Amino acid sequence: MSKLHLVFGGRVSDPQGLDFVDLDAVEIVGLFPDYAAAENAWRAAAQRTVDDAEMKYVVVHLHKLLEPEAE
Repeated sequence: MSKLHLVFGGRVSDPQGLDFVDLDAVEIVGLFPDYAAAENAWRAAAQRTVDDAEMKYVVVHLHKLLEPEAE
């Protein structure tokens, strides 16, 4: 299995948490085949909103969720 990564983000109620305010407005940046590509996409998305403390983007390691025993 390839090491899929998902990058998404949106407005959060607390910048230190992951409680997204409006799930309908969450932006799906994309799916990526490796962490390096996902990190580049995450950096680009986060940089666009760097002045808005309530916007947060994250990288999810989908391969770890799909096959947790493989790690």
